[in-house]
Amino acid sequence: MTDLVRPADSLGEALHFLRISGVFYCRSELGAPWAIELPPFEGCLSFHAVTAGGCWLSVEGIEDRRLEAGDLALVPHGGGHTLSSEPGIPATRIEALPHDHVNDRYAILRHGGGGARTSLVCGVVRFDHAAAHHLVALLPRVIHVEASSSPRMEWIESTLHLMAAEAKELRPGGETVVTRLSDILVIQAIRSWIEEDPKVQTGWLGALSDHQIGGALALIHREPSRPWTVASLASEAAMSRSAFSARFTELVGESVMQYVARFRMHVARTWLEDEGGRVGEMAARLGYQSEAAFSRAFKRFVGVSPRTVRREIGEKSRWSPRRGRPPQRLQGRKPKAWMTTSPPSPRMPGPRS
Repeated sequence: MTDLVRPADSLGEALHFLRISGVFYCRSELGAPWAIELPPFEGCLSFHAVTAGGCWLSVEGIEDRRLEAGDLALVPHGGGHTLSSEPGIPATRIEALPHDHVNDRYAILRHGGGGARTSLVCGVVRFDHAAAHHLVALLPRVIHVEASSSPRMEWIESTLHLMAAEAKELRPGGETVVTRLSDILVIQAIRSWIEEDPKVQTGWLGALSDHQIGGALALIHREPSRPWTVASLASEAAMSRSAFSARFTELVGESVMQYVARFRMHVARTWLEDEGGRVGEMAARLGYQSEAAFSRAFKRFVGVSPRTVRREIGEKSRWSPRRGRPPQRLQGRKPKAWMTTSPPSPRMPGPRS
């Protein structure tokens, strides 16, 4: 029997899955009056860090938020939104504005009038890992971290100072530093939300905090290829099969084996996108007796066949932002040409733990 991790470690592992891939950053120097509309970026999280001045964030369906210097806002679900010096100013689509492209992942934007100045560091990021999808799906439409709200918020000011300095000069290695700092900003913001919102103690996050079910989830995330059964996971949790199955379904919202199958298929998609291996190899790797059975399960949970994923990967690799828009099938799945992500960096074959 494997020693189950403590509940705090289970949640920590879930946060560990939130390593950023497919990142684009924009440093904006803005003068009032100004207003910028950002289009939807499916499957991506946007963040906006105010390094000087202040602005308003408008997301349809919720109250406008005032962001001051040192504040950080996340828009987790890829929804379109607007940033402005004051509410009600007609907004210009971000892709219509001229950018100074430092490289394919970094640009500088200067826009607006001669009024009060605001500086922002913004990013569009993607989380490809299967466990990250579970966590991101639970996030609210906006997470607003106010730098002045608590002594614990000193971390955001320190991180933003470092990010602003790197973004301003973009010295050798600066892009890597900004990426790592963005990891810290996003994860710290999500951790603050988890600590402050009582609603997160239920559902999947609540299950992670349960000693027995959280430990079982951690084992599934660590070893998706292992031939898990209800009985083997119940044994790891030191529970009877019936009690484990009932509690897992109650906390997670689906049956044990449904969760295992779903998680494996999203892991398989990550492997396909990162490694580009053959479908048959992926099937064997996850314990499927035939490629056909694996492909049926993959399509049932992911929505497309594994061969479709491989074809889309090939199409993504054949275009660049300098050549214009991506193929029609890929539009809406990634940031448009002004905010193009490069292919994810290679990862270990399986969940990070």
